Amino acid sequence: MRWLGVVRPSRDSTSLRSSRRAGNRMPAGGVGAALIAGEMRGHPLRTLIGILAIAAGVAMGYAVQLINRAAQGELAATVNSLMGNADIELHGPRAGFDEALFPRIARLPEVAAASPVVEVDARVAGRDESLKLLGVDVFRAGYVTPNLVGRVEQADGANRTNGTNGTKGTSLDLLDPDTVFLSPAALTWLALKPGDSLRVQVGLASIALRVAGVLPASGDAVRVGVMDIGAAQWRLQRLGTLQRIDIKLKPGIDAEVFTHSIAALLPAGVAAVTPGDNAHRTSMLSRAYRANLNVLALVALFTGAFLVFTMQALAVLRRRAQFALLRAIGVTQRGVLWLVVSEGAFLGVLGAAAGLAIGFALAAAVLRYAGGDLGGGYFEGVQPRVHFDALPAAIFLGLGVSASVLGSFAPALEAARARPARALKAGDEEAPAARLRAKRTVTAALLAIGAGLVAALLPPVAGLPVFGYLSIALLLLGGVLAMPAVARAVFALLPRSSHALPQLVLSQLANAPGRATIGLAGIVTSFSLMTAMAIMVSSFRVSVDDWLQLLLPAPLYLRASSGGDSAFLSPGNQVAIAATPGVARVEFLRATQISLDARLPPVSLLARPIDPRHPAARLPLTTAPLVRPAGDPPPVWISEAVADLYGMQRGQRITLPLAGQRLPFTVAGIWRDYARQFGAIVIDASDYRRLTHDTRVTDAALWLASGVAPAQAIARLRASVPGGQRLEFAQPGDIRAASLRIFDRSFAVTYLLEAVAVIIGLFGIGASFGAQALARKREFGMLRHIGVLRRQIALMLAMEGALVALLGVLAGLTLGSSLAIVLVHVVNPQSFHWTMGVHMPWGLLATLATAVVVAAALTALLSARAAMSVDAVRAVREDW
Repeated sequence: MRWLGVVRPSRDSTSLRSSRRAGNRMPAGGVGAALIAGEMRGHPLRTLIGILAIAAGVAMGYAVQLINRAAQGELAATVNSLMGNADIELHGPRAGFDEALFPRIARLPEVAAASPVVEVDARVAGRDESLKLLGVDVFRAGYVTPNLVGRVEQADGANRTNGTNGTKGTSLDLLDPDTVFLSPAALTWLALKPGDSLRVQVGLASIALRVAGVLPASGDAVRVGVMDIGAAQWRLQRLGTLQRIDIKLKPGIDAEVFTHSIAALLPAGVAAVTPGDNAHRTSMLSRAYRANLNVLALVALFTGAFLVFTMQALAVLRRRAQFALLRAIGVTQRGVLWLVVSEGAFLGVLGAAAGLAIGFALAAAVLRYAGGDLGGGYFEGVQPRVHFDALPAAIFLGLGVSASVLGSFAPALEAARARPARALKAGDEEAPAARLRAKRTVTAALLAIGAGLVAALLPPVAGLPVFGYLSIALLLLGGVLAMPAVARAVFALLPRSSHALPQLVLSQLANAPGRATIGLAGIVTSFSLMTAMAIMVSSFRVSVDDWLQLLLPAPLYLRASSGGDSAFLSPGNQVAIAATPGVARVEFLRATQISLDARLPPVSLLARPIDPRHPAARLPLTTAPLVRPAGDPPPVWISEAVADLYGMQRGQRITLPLAGQRLPFTVAGIWRDYARQFGAIVIDASDYRRLTHDTRVTDAALWLASGVAPAQAIARLRASVPGGQRLEFAQPGDIRAASLRIFDRSFAVTYLLEAVAVIIGLFGIGASFGAQALARKREFGMLRHIGVLRRQIALMLAMEGALVALLGVLAGLTLGSSLAIVLVHVVNPQSFHWTMGVHMPWGLLATLATAVVVAAALTALLSARAAMSVDAVRAVREDW
């Protein structure tokens, strides 16, 4: 007969062996479950906090994963829809390449069919967003990209199909220069139907296109419109240029071999890419952002694990006599170990399950109200839908349970190792904490901190700061392991008071700091992570603000359009702007994109007036400007991202693909850019016009004559420039405010995780001091017997809580500052390829620190009510 793993002695050797095997297990099924359920019913708040701590980390991680998978899935569907059956895509710069390349490619013997494409992101009238417009040759697209051949709507509402290849029975609407075919998602987004008119901006003019039909099978979230290629070149002012050529190869032709064979035919800036390359390049846009969000979610889970450790450790101390009694009646060490670990696992299962449900709901809400970009701006124009994915759910369920089990393992091991005879007596609670202060724990802490410092010096792995993340984890682990020794040293050195209550508090903390040490783990973990994130975000925000002030010297700015690349300022517009009364000086800027590596997203090219002798007047240089010798190629200034991604250095001679040629340039300096993660190159506007003969611009900086207000200048410009009503104006303050709003939106998830860390930390403090108060009820009973009043005991607990929290806050501030340095100087540069200075948000940190200390004192005070509700005589009687 077995009960609680106990086996009644038997003379039969077989029964004896069976009993020994049974004793290796935890208390038998139903009884073990009853013990776990009883503990949870007896302390529902502690149980709820543990569940919520795990749920928070799982919910954040699972939501981020679902949102990113949904957004990437829709982007992949978009790529597949736009490329159709193409094996190869010849992809050029945004400005396009000479259409003369098309016949040379189409006549190659390996090519079964080739389809030229004009691609323009056109700003929709009345909206800030743009719509991707494609110009295709319907007779060729039917073989290569049939999804881009429109389905003409008939007058009776019926649809006319276009035959097998999209060419038979085609209405002349497919070739009409005034028609456009929209995807279902675009029709819904624009609230249009066939027969309606779509107006888009080209230059500063507006053109009207009749919606003639719908694109077939283009995906649920693909917002795109298709025109005849000749009409697109004419109406969108792209005469003589293409943006891409879609190629379908003959059977048996290897795409990679073909790509290498045509390399010599391609002009500079045009690259051959496969659908896989497109998907990889799209994924690269947000990879570092996604990785950092996932790491932040795991940090929340890590914090939850420490909170579980704190609560389980304090619960083990409180139940030390109970476990000793179980041992005395026959439960083995392994049985006690499995009992405590099972409690942690059960908490983990409940927390992870709740986290998955919360995460799914959170992902659905974010996708519905904020789109799939998580605030980062990477998935604009995509409207993904959340779908349940079993694999990520299983992974995060496992992570949640594992975090809870790991948090419970050390307390479980301590409960199992306790000697029953000693544990049954009062006063043995400090023994476990004494082991935490052992030399080997201090040695482990120093080793972890040393390893963390070394890891911070290592380079990124595949473009991700893997060792930076490892450094943060090791520093955090080392800091927490060092806290028992630090706490004992600090509390022992505190001066003693002549007053009785402070003397009792200091004596308790100095001579029996075990419970306080355990409670410190949760405080230090949550507050250090809170501090690190606050410093990192503040540093980034201040750096962005300073950067904007340098880049915005003019009192007024205008641009042709905020979205897309169909709007521009023609030479005539530029003359009219410069001649407007009240405008003293104008600097025009041309923004476009070029590709330096087909595997990476394109690099922004900015043509603006730059004085080569004083470039720092316009650019936030990170190095001294290069004095270019006479006869050297024209200068360009590259951003930090270009220097990192392409290995360029100041003084290096490089070539850039401009106007279909590879032209030589000299890197004259490196500048800081927080707007373009994959790099930007600045070239003097006069050099750009001379080399490319491109006279269009997109933006202008305006210096006004004395006495002319910005509002007056705006009114005059709208009146004097043809199409001036479509110009967009902004003052530096407006641009800075809008940029910082975008910044805050990008860090919305970070702010949420920071709030979660604060809440988890405060709940942890409450649970910690509540458990301590209950575990010390015999001590309080004795104090009551010798005349200490209830309110004095409450005041003692409040003072202890404040002192312990103050130590935790100071340690967390020190550790968090170290973690912030790793975030600012290692993780950010390796993730996003930009640098910044460290700026301490002293006001925020002081507020958070005060809140934690006050919350600790209040929760300790409230928890004293439970401890003092026990009758003093009964409490002392329990002290055998």
